[in-house]
Amino acid sequence: MIKFASCLLYIIDMFQRKVLKNLKKWAAKPKRKPLILRGARQVGKTTLVDEFARQFDIYLHLNLEDKRAKALFDEDFSINELVSQIFLFCNKSRLQGKSILLFIDEIQQSPAAIARLRYFYEDVPDIFVIAAGSLLETLISTQISFPVGRVEYLAVRPCSFCEFLVATGETELEKAINQHSISNAIHSKAMSLFHTFTFTGGMPEIVQHFAENRDFVALNDIYETLLTSYRDDVEKYAANDTMRHTIRYILKEGWSYAMQRITLGSFAGSSYKSREMGEAFRTLEKTMLLELVYPTTSACLPAPSDLNRSPKLIWNDVGLVNYAAQIQNEIFGSKDMLDAYRGKIAEQIVAQELFSHETRVSAHRSFWVREKKGSDAEVDFVIQYDSHIIPVEVKSGHNAKLRSLHSFMDTASHNIAVRVWSQPFSVDEVRTPSGKTFKLINLPFYYVGIIREILADFLKPAINFYGYNMDII
Repeated sequence: MIKFASCLLYIIDMFQRKVLKNLKKWAAKPKRKPLILRGARQVGKTTLVDEFARQFDIYLHLNLEDKRAKALFDEDFSINELVSQIFLFCNKSRLQGKSILLFIDEIQQSPAAIARLRYFYEDVPDIFVIAAGSLLETLISTQISFPVGRVEYLAVRPCSFCEFLVATGETELEKAINQHSISNAIHSKAMSLFHTFTFTGGMPEIVQHFAENRDFVALNDIYETLLTSYRDDVEKYAANDTMRHTIRYILKEGWSYAMQRITLGSFAGSSYKSREMGEAFRTLEKTMLLELVYPTTSACLPAPSDLNRSPKLIWNDVGLVNYAAQIQNEIFGSKDMLDAYRGKIAEQIVAQELFSHETRVSAHRSFWVREKKGSDAEVDFVIQYDSHIIPVEVKSGHNAKLRSLHSFMDTASHNIAVRVWSQPFSVDEVRTPSGKTFKLINLPFYYVGIIREILADFLKPAINFYGYNMDII
């Protein structure tokens, strides 16, 4: 059963997101380009910029869903004339020596505004420009000449577990996690809070509301509003009636298939063909609401995805999955997440935490399957660590029963593997049936978000190198 200790709330307006550090690094660049924020709707992009804007003397905020704001970019103004019109529209004075942040929200509404970004970079470098929008890949390919090379991108994801802890006042526990110093005595508290996070998910409005009210039931109205907003956006995403209906079907039935391998043709018992369903899924991927994750069959680099094999469906937020798939009661009452919903929710939250601090728009996740025909060996995730592919399994059980992990390690060029489980941190020496010995890192769920630091801290001697660069494959 989920337990949540009462504590003081450390919330000022909206809790700060770690991605604010990325915005500060961007602002400090000597040759800064306009920054485009990408992320699913309601992941907090606008709130993030509003918080960041406190560091500037002048904040100009345009929402291009407002036709009056959009009209500014429809006129044939020079860039300096446009800047003057923006100041006038926002009722602000342009004062010498003052720092200026311009935020253009919902920029996808105006291809002209996107095209203008290059001129801010070239002709008005003193103004800090951030834009946010959805489905920009579609605009790049079909509608406008995009300012390639003159803009930067930053992905915004749902809140991580550590951000959840900060929002709910558990700041000391958050520090202990980042210092890898959770003792066995504190383990049960950390797991209880992670269980709560797995129930609520990381959508910022949900996290904020729960932090303020500690009311699980009241969250359902917010989940419903979020899902309704996604469904209402279908008209913007769909290129035709068939795609519109297909996307609606995915947003209705697809949540129950979280972390399952799917076939596109007749997905979820539908009559839609593979081509129709594929187009709909690819469109939803552009909104960053979900990801189709394809496997690799390689245990060493390069490890390309095999697009001929069936993918796994990963949604952007576990709280939305719990609500939309109607499994909240099962999650709430489970003693161990690995037992809930056939273990798929445990995999979903691990997938989410692996991505929680990933700010590259192009990043994607992967898992491993054995190439041999007739084999059902499958490892839940693989991540790149320097020049190695590290397997990550999400399960409990005896080490000898991790057969898929053993199969992977027999062909791997290293001796490191990770198991995510509900027990405290530990490290085992394991031998495969063929005789290879490897080090198994048993990682409690609350450490997944800092898996990079954990590997660097504990595994540098094991793989003998002097620096690391780790990315999601």
